[in-house]
Amino acid sequence: MSKLRTSRIRLAGAAATAVLATLSLGACSDGSGVQDEGASAKVQPSTSTSQSSGASASDAGSDSSSNSAGSSGNKASTNGSGTAAHTPTSKAPAPSDAKPVTCEGSNTKTVAAPLSRPLNHMLLTVTNTGSKTCYLYGYPAVRFGEAQSVPPVIEDSQPQAVVTLQPGESGYASVNLSAADGSGTNGHTVKSLSVYFQGRSGNGSVGTGAQPSLPAKGVYVDDSLKVTYWQQEREDAINW
Repeated sequence: MSKLRTSRIRLAGAAATAVLATLSLGACSDGSGVQDEGASAKVQPSTSTSQSSGASASDAGSDSSSNSAGSSGNKASTNGSGTAAHTPTSKAPAPSDAKPVTCEGSNTKTVAAPLSRPLNHMLLTVTNTGSKTCYLYGYPAVRFGEAQSVPPVIEDSQPQAVVTLQPGESGYASVNLSAADGSGTNGHTVKSLSVYFQGRSGNGSVGTGAQPSLPAKGVYVDDSLKVTYWQQEREDAINW
C-alpha cells in the first residue's frame, strides 16, 4: 500500500507539472501580447503619414507663396486687362509747313472771264497750283494787245491784308475795260492779254507772267481801263 500511494502521488505531481507547463506555454502564446506589440508598430506609419502630410502642407504653402509672388511680379508688368503694359511712344513731330512763296505764273493758273454785270468788266481768277502757300501781292499788271503801258489801280480797292492762297485756293481782281457811258477815248478791240505779278516790294513784276485766253471776238477797251487790287473773295473784286 505504501508503494502504491507513493506512485500515485508521483503521478499526480507529474500531471500537475504538465498542467503548469501547458498553462505557461498558453500564456506565452497569448495573441493579446503579441497583438499589442503589433498594434504599436502599426501606429508608426500613421504618425509618419501625419508628419508627411504636415510637410506636404508646408511645401504647398511655400509653393502658394511662390506662386503669389510670381503673380505679383507678373502684375507689375501687366495692365488692368492682363495684357502686357507698354510705355506709349512719342510720335515724331510733324514737319513745319514750307515757307510761303510769291504767287506768279509758274505756280498759279490765271483765267480771264468777261462779266455781264457789272457792265464792261472782266474778272481775273488766279488759282494756286503749287504745293506751297503763296502770297498774291498788290494788283495785276495787265497788258492788252500791244499796249506799251499797264493800266492804273483803283486805290480804294486795296484790302486790309495781303491775299494768301493755300494750294488749290483762288484770288480775284476785276478789270474795268471801258467806260459804261461811252465817255472813254481811244477805244479798240484786243484779242490777247498778259498778266504779270508783283513782289512784296511792289516795284515791278516777279517770276513769269500768265497769258489767259480771251473770247475769240476779243474785248473792247478804252483809256478808262483800270484794275482792282487782288482780293481774297470774288464778291470783293466785282464790287468796283
